[in-house]
Amino acid sequence: MRRATVYRYSLPMEAGVVLRNQRLKTRDGLLVSLWQDDKTGWGEIAPLPGFSQEALPQAQDAVQHGLSQWVQGASLTAVASAFSSLPSVAFGLSCADAELRGELPEVMSLRCAPLCHGDPNELYARLGELPGDLFGKKVAKVKVGLYESVGDGLNVSMLLDALPELHLRLDANRSWTPVKAEGFARHVAPQLRSRIAFIEEPCLTREQSRDFSRTTGIRIAWDESVREPGFTVQVEPGLAAIIIKPTLTGSLLRCRQLIAQAHAAGLEAVISSSIESSLALTQLARIAQWLTPDAVPGLDTLDLMQTQLIRQWPGSALPLTDVSQLDIVWQSK
Repeated sequence: MRRATVYRYSLPMEAGVVLRNQRLKTRDGLLVSLWQDDKTGWGEIAPLPGFSQEALPQAQDAVQHGLSQWVQGASLTAVASAFSSLPSVAFGLSCADAELRGELPEVMSLRCAPLCHGDPNELYARLGELPGDLFGKKVAKVKVGLYESVGDGLNVSMLLDALPELHLRLDANRSWTPVKAEGFARHVAPQLRSRIAFIEEPCLTREQSRDFSRTTGIRIAWDESVREPGFTVQVEPGLAAIIIKPTLTGSLLRCRQLIAQAHAAGLEAVISSSIESSLALTQLARIAQWLTPDAVPGLDTLDLMQTQLIRQWPGSALPLTDVSQLDIVWQSK
């Protein structure tokens, strides 16, 4: 016998969280709970406003339709794969299925590339205490492209100058013109550039980003490009990594395929969050430990929320919202 329940959640965000010029006051999504033969599996479906191609009502309709098929005996792997045009649905259902079947290992990657923001003195102290990765590097992330590129360059230079063991991942979200990208690079000394692990999509087009890397020697990573039709993983000059955000990418199977292709090409594959709840973050940490154990994942988004959900992130003092506090929006009969 199979049973399924779908819950809806709405978690308050910290003030000042802005996505593509839109303030995000709450993080809204769905949780799926599966039950079969005294085993359970959970998954989270949380389209990210401004980034996901599907909206939450559309995702909810698809989840209910897919679970109706699963309850009647369909394979959830096949159901999840059928929702490739709704990546958050495909990912959440495939996670629930993997947990139910015992495929998703319990061990989490507790390493994390922290986001650099807040009080400078506190930030420098926090970065100074960072553990190194497998190669002894301290890895952190800086969002760039929100303000003037020259200021971004000065800020990155100060961080790298102050902390000689630090390596930075930068995320520009395709926000720079070639001129602004050049302005950034001009304010990062050549001897510091090797400690920029990569910049995710510095310019609007891939060709502009490639030109930036060729000109400056700063490595790049594909993020948005990974989710575009026709994208293929291949070796390119200056390309260091691909960023995989499962909520925006699709099923576990799709993520595994991309990771395998990246590793075969000698590229790093980095699992990264899309501001999911603590439940999905713990699953992402398990996926990272399982499939990309040598890479530090980008999961430092929990503190953007005011509460955790169902499962607690190790060491977090945020309050925990229990399943009994959630609304049931669908349940199998």
